[in-house]
Amino acid sequence: MTRVLITNDDGIDSPGLHALARMAAAQGFDVVVAAPASDTSGASASLTAVQESGRIVTTRRELPDLPDIAGYAVSASPALIALIATRGAFGPPPDLVLSGINRGGNIGHAVLHSGTVGAALTASAQGCPALAVSLASEWAADGTESHWESAATVAAGLLAEALAAPPGVVLNVNVPDLPFDKVGGVRRATLAAFGMVQTSVEAGDGFVRMTIAEAKETPVPGTDAAALADGYACVTPLRAITEA
Repeated sequence: MTRVLITNDDGIDSPGLHALARMAAAQGFDVVVAAPASDTSGASASLTAVQESGRIVTTRRELPDLPDIAGYAVSASPALIALIATRGAFGPPPDLVLSGINRGGNIGHAVLHSGTVGAALTASAQGCPALAVSLASEWAADGTESHWESAATVAAGLLAEALAAPPGVVLNVNVPDLPFDKVGGVRRATLAAFGMVQTSVEAGDGFVRMTIAEAKETPVPGTDAAALADGYACVTPLRAITEA
């Protein structure tokens, strides 16, 4: 049976994580969930953790509607979680890592900073196929305004492709926050030159202030940003390590 690790960067309590775990369990996979104990968005592929006496702090957690799936809240970055999972930290090493479902799109060159994508790339660097999933959603405290199941359904349709991807290649999937029957389909897309947001910096005497705002650029056709703007889910193959 295919062993699947579910992780993310939004934390163990994220409704997107739970939706992805439910999907994987429904596919008949042997599922384990190990995710950061708190939000680690923007962690990229950092390998950081909270340790006590040289041990990474890990707590067993029950997951909503998933009583038969082992869950672990880990005081570590998602990339480190993916790394130690491939070494047997949470039972048998996974055959596939699913990272997400992230709240907010992970598109363009800004994927460099994504903990969701960082976990998938780290798993791939360890020889484990991986898929990162993000929902282009706005923040809602209880998640009720987000169509997590749409993203989970799109991800389900890409599992075979993720497992068959060439070594070192992961799939980065972004889904518009729409009911599944309103999603236009799935398009292969290139990375846009920008992400979902842009930053500006104000420097003063003894301080730097950073402001984040929604990107205003018109998406270039064929990119992940354009696909989302048109109501399509998109998939972009990524490589973790390349040489110029």
